[in-house]
Amino acid sequence: MTVAVEHIATDQPPDDAKARDVDYGWQSGNRLELLENGEAYFPRVFEAMRDAQREILLETFILFEDKVGHELKGILIEAAQRGVKVVASLDGFGCGELSPAFLGELAEAGVLVQMFDPASKMLGIRTNWFRRLHRKIVVVDATVAFIGGINFSADHLGDFGPEAKQDYAVRVTGPAVADLHHFALAQSGRQVRTRRGWRRRQQRPSLWTTANEEGLVRLIYRDNVQHRDDIEEAYIHALSKAQKRVVIANAYFFPGYRLLREIRNAARRGVHVQLIMQGQPDVLLAKLAARMLYDYLLKDGVVIHEYCQRPLHGKVALVDDEWSTVGSSNLDPLSLSLNLEANVLIRDRAFNQQLYERLELLAHEHCRTMPENRKPRLWLWRLTVGFLVFHVMRHFPVLTGWLPAHKPRLKPFESQAHDL
Repeated sequence: MTVAVEHIATDQPPDDAKARDVDYGWQSGNRLELLENGEAYFPRVFEAMRDAQREILLETFILFEDKVGHELKGILIEAAQRGVKVVASLDGFGCGELSPAFLGELAEAGVLVQMFDPASKMLGIRTNWFRRLHRKIVVVDATVAFIGGINFSADHLGDFGPEAKQDYAVRVTGPAVADLHHFALAQSGRQVRTRRGWRRRQQRPSLWTTANEEGLVRLIYRDNVQHRDDIEEAYIHALSKAQKRVVIANAYFFPGYRLLREIRNAARRGVHVQLIMQGQPDVLLAKLAARMLYDYLLKDGVVIHEYCQRPLHGKVALVDDEWSTVGSSNLDPLSLSLNLEANVLIRDRAFNQQLYERLELLAHEHCRTMPENRKPRLWLWRLTVGFLVFHVMRHFPVLTGWLPAHKPRLKPFESQAHDL
């Protein structure tokens, strides 16, 4: 049996470029539900998929063949068999271990499987490390959408054990779903229509809004073409406006000078700034890199917590009593300079307060707090190593730019025949 799988070897395809190069504005009147970890996320997203009548659009960095992956596969197959259009866009690195049989069952049922930038292994090692499709988005029937940092894998469930990830997503219903649907449809290579509210780059709407409304949502994203720094700029802008409190919970924290400066400046002018970092990392280098920045931030009053119960995988933040963001983007060179990412900006007091309460509970019950006047041993050695690591990491995207670039096109691919 021949299984049709589209391989996307691109950051942004040129066809239908106007539909892709879009700035989405603020949408009011949305209903928002914070979903913490797989225990909250999977039941809600699977329920929406089971109820789908017309369409399921899914993007994910990781899909494993575990109990979560098999449940997802069954739901997508059942939906496709009852006539729902199902498009699954998977990353070629994060989903690189999926078996031909697993993908074949999806395709045979009518699911359109798309693999972003796949590559063959070299000496048993995957080589397609950079410029990943790191987004996690699900849109069902253009009426409900999910976005955040949670992949479709069992390691987002508490019963996975000590390595289970701590993470967040948001369920959105209301006018902003039209933007998420338009975006997911365009990125998957499907034909889309534009409307007056979707603006080209030169008419960019503000990353900030002072509108006195609840349920305001704006979709932002980064690509490697026209929207390279939108997520970073949103953080910088929000931090510059902060007056009362800032809480950032981010798994991989190693931002650039401008973002670090705004964090420090907010603390200097009296804003209570808290950072929640990995204390039990799934990637040790991430913890070491973040710690290189601690002294710079602590001396100006930034409070730093390390979450020690299990690996932190979240990518969320809040400013004052209204502004929040949830999405796939870490604050490190990979997410801010290379990967394809998507976040939502939210201005809603109830959502902000709920997120604040969950993060406060995390910080005070499951974290250790770094002392303000800590004096690490071998400080001169740490200073030297920190300086070198910081500058290597900050120039890392430029170094990877010397590698061969992806060609900007959709590349249909027919996989080899598989006997199912």
